[in-house]
Amino acid sequence: MDYAPRFDMVRVINDDGSIVKGQSVDLDDEELLDLYRKMLFSRILDEKVFRLQRQGRIGTYPPFRGQEAAQVGSATVLEQSDWMFPYGRDLCATLMFGKEIVTALLYFAGHYNGGTVKEGVNIFPYGIMIPPQIPQAVGAAWAFRLRNEKNIALTYFGDGATSKGDFHEGLNIASVFKAPVVFFCQNNQWSISVPFSKQTATPTIAQKSIAYGMPGVLVDGNDILAVRKVTQEAIEHARSGKGPTLIEALTYRVQPHTTADDPTRYQDLTIVEEWKTRDPLERYQKFLETRGIWEKFELERELEEINEEISKAVEEFEKTPKTKLEDIFERVYTEMTEDLRKQKDEVINFSNTAGR
Repeated sequence: MDYAPRFDMVRVINDDGSIVKGQSVDLDDEELLDLYRKMLFSRILDEKVFRLQRQGRIGTYPPFRGQEAAQVGSATVLEQSDWMFPYGRDLCATLMFGKEIVTALLYFAGHYNGGTVKEGVNIFPYGIMIPPQIPQAVGAAWAFRLRNEKNIALTYFGDGATSKGDFHEGLNIASVFKAPVVFFCQNNQWSISVPFSKQTATPTIAQKSIAYGMPGVLVDGNDILAVRKVTQEAIEHARSGKGPTLIEALTYRVQPHTTADDPTRYQDLTIVEEWKTRDPLERYQKFLETRGIWEKFELERELEEINEEISKAVEEFEKTPKTKLEDIFERVYTEMTEDLRKQKDEVINFSNTAGR
């Protein structure tokens, strides 16, 4: 017996760049070109940060190459008053929503200011453990509802997170209390070295929404316009008081899980190469070409500006004084507890003794 409900994948752009029959585009030429620039910026930054790690200038880094459409398409439809609850691979999404490159680099270098954002930028710190940001997002969204606010929370996570209790508890509570939250799963088909087929028996993540009484959507995660469309609809659904939505953006992890990983030990390289041909930037460029506006994009000038922006941020990052171990105790609570003061004193005494 087949227990799997059918979830058709939402697409707006075909592989050849043409528009899917029945779909439309509501953005003008400048807005469409700006989406490409944002993806290009994200791709170049990802490559740069990867190299910084290889040069020993930052710590472990989780690359996101191939997931630019999923992150740019979803993050850019949020309103400034909304909240984002990211996970570790969401550098791109957080930058689209207002995080600065410098503090992002500080985060990957282990600096205590790495989780900070500017005033008015509502981004929760990256969730490295899997997936504590989901219940946090639900709690924030429930608070919005109790206060009769129109804000929504959007939380990101990977396919592996859907096997954790936080995911199921979060979806259940959100649905029961109609919390205005959007659950955005970037299904890149790998939970570190565990393939999608071995961490869940369901053909899709989207169908898990049925058990919790909420809408579920399967979208082509390499199609930025499709991602934008379904996320916008989910946000409107949440903001209007109708409750949460689960989005599954199907994509693929073409890079290592992190810079500490060797994916050649468990991935089929022919499949990796196949997914590389579905690159979200290349497909979107074809779309811009078929629309007749690609020639408006001054690629060389954009590349120069993007590289200059990133270089300045890296320079500022590397001028920032490094974190001292004793400083971390002051960042746990607004006021240090007696236990933390004692631990800080022990660290200072040990450092002084070791330095003699």
